[in-house]
Amino acid sequence: MTRAAEKVGEKYEKGEFFIADLVVAGEILKEISDLIRPRLKEVGPNREILGKFVIGTVEGDIHDIGKNIVITLAEAAGFEVVDLGVDVPPHKFIEAIQKYNPDIVGMSALLPLSIESMKKTIEAIKEAGLRNKVKIIAGGGRMDQYACQYIGADACTTSAPEGIRIMVEWMREKKKTDSRF
Repeated sequence: MTRAAEKVGEKYEKGEFFIADLVVAGEILKEISDLIRPRLKEVGPNREILGKFVIGTVEGDIHDIGKNIVITLAEAAGFEVVDLGVDVPPHKFIEAIQKYNPDIVGMSALLPLSIESMKKTIEAIKEAGLRNKVKIIAGGGRMDQYACQYIGADACTTSAPEGIRIMVEWMREKKKTDSRF
């Protein structure tokens, strides 16, 4: 599924696919995720809840292909996932942190302009006094070390499986120290 999503993204960037193609591909991948999610939970290595994870596509971006893949993989890894949806403004991330007390917050985006929205969201989380309570991971096709430093996330990735590995490692570290991040 990750390779398929990457191929769709590449074709979109080359002008071979259009918005409608992204929407259809996203729906297909979501349907596949819905079919395999229960099976992944059954055979997954972690049947106990590994941690709480809140995720959303940031304000100004409505793409959810990558986010939905991350949700499927996170649930299979043992995370309890709260999906905020797409085009999520900063205050909704803050409300979710206050309500669900997650270990990790994930921000997803496809559009390059969404990096500014990620930065704005992380700054709002800081202003609300919640930044030290969660780890933040950002994902999307435009993420690199410079974007990560710029927005202030703890980690950034362009790969859903890599993101899950990072999150699992964070939870292992937390379990060792038995404390918040």
